[in-house]
Amino acid sequence: MKNVVIIGSGFAGLSAACFMAKEGWNVTVVEKQSMPGGRARLLQAAGFTFDMGPSWYWMPDVFERFFSCFGKTVSDYYQLDRLDPSYRIYWPEKYMDIPADYNCLKNLFESIEPGSGVQLDKFMEEAQYKYEVGINKLVHKPGQSIAEFADLDLLKGIFKLDVFTSMKKHISKYFRHPQLQQLLEFPVLFLGALPQNTPALYSLMNYADVKSGTWYPKGGMYKIVEAMHQLATELGVLFNFNHNVIKIDVESGLAKSVVANTPDKQGRMEEKIFDADVVIGGADYHFVETKLLSQQYRSYSDAYWDKRVMAPSCLIYYVGLNKKLENVLHHTLFFDTSFEVHGKEIYTEPQWPEKPLFYVSVTSVTDDTVAPEGCENLFFLIPVAAGLTGDTEALRDKYFDEIIERYENRIGQTIKDAIVYKKSYAVSNFIEDYNAFKGNAYGLANTLMQTAVLKPGCRSKKISNLFYTGQLTVPGPGVPPSLISGEVVVKEIVKYF
Repeated sequence: MKNVVIIGSGFAGLSAACFMAKEGWNVTVVEKQSMPGGRARLLQAAGFTFDMGPSWYWMPDVFERFFSCFGKTVSDYYQLDRLDPSYRIYWPEKYMDIPADYNCLKNLFESIEPGSGVQLDKFMEEAQYKYEVGINKLVHKPGQSIAEFADLDLLKGIFKLDVFTSMKKHISKYFRHPQLQQLLEFPVLFLGALPQNTPALYSLMNYADVKSGTWYPKGGMYKIVEAMHQLATELGVLFNFNHNVIKIDVESGLAKSVVANTPDKQGRMEEKIFDADVVIGGADYHFVETKLLSQQYRSYSDAYWDKRVMAPSCLIYYVGLNKKLENVLHHTLFFDTSFEVHGKEIYTEPQWPEKPLFYVSVTSVTDDTVAPEGCENLFFLIPVAAGLTGDTEALRDKYFDEIIERYENRIGQTIKDAIVYKKSYAVSNFIEDYNAFKGNAYGLANTLMQTAVLKPGCRSKKISNLFYTGQLTVPGPGVPPSLISGEVVVKEIVKYF
């Protein structure tokens, strides 16, 4: 039986581990942290439970499909609740709750812009086509050759996929009101590019939002990690936590082993060697290439990496309150300042934002298991440009004070006097904990020039048995794409062998 060593246990690494085990391989996962999950780790402190990373559960069909590949269902592992309203948006003057029911949403659109309800039907019909083709076909392409796209269905529908039109242009074709345009542009923030630089193909995200809905796994997003870890363990996968990979040994163009540092019983670091017939890099692609391989075995130059357009990093705050809040939702987006200005500060002229948009998640509104009785847990996130310097405690405190003041003003309640736990997390933490290239949080931006075959390849160009999975390769950033990325890379390995 052949051995595969997987570096990293984020969603893509866990997915790859399960699929490799299903194919009959001996699977070993080597993970730097003390638990699985990567950026989707768990933080437990002062009686509060926080998901450290992803907080939106979209595309439930992708999760169902993953577990069904192993004869399981999502409900075997965790309970899902659909959120209604899906989320709230604060505009400069008022707020808007986005209903889960489609007819109610159409009525909301109609009340803002007469005629837009019918336009929403047309927009969603196109978005559904893109979703079905995108999620069932495009994202499963390994991006190894342009010939993969010589698919009759894809060729017939190439213009319907709107690959060469921007999201901004596509949305403005249907809707004129700026609030409706921003509402439909917002999911693009998950993809890491401005709406004017993102292919209109990604209106499939609007279909995921509006039709598939916003869900919550009872207990938090970490329930997905626990489910995948449990499944992998049942399939025979061996996990090695607190193992920091320092090298991939290569001989004659073949990866022979993975070398990791781990503390012994006395706390001294010792080297451990994991022999491999195949290695899968599920950690940060740039880190694996530039830190674990010698120069001669790298597929991409420093100049190549420097030219990549990165999705944002984040400034995150995990906050515990000793009181309950009234009239707050699970998900809230603050679009009370300029979307355009903040977008430029992330992508066009990277800098710390002047008046940032931000996002708040209050999971304790939905789930009483994540905070002590009578308490509330809050997750604040400000998207910021990748690669920024000057990530200091003083800077973090400045932004915290600003967004807390805006939050208090809009909800009409004080929270600063009720904070009993607070932790911040930003660019330097992403680098330290995940070896994230330029401290990115979401991988590569999904621009046209970084799509499919134009992404870093899921197979090394120099080492025939080294493969990659995760948000810096195909299909791209996000939790559902990461699950698919693990499956895609395993199919390539199976083909190779």
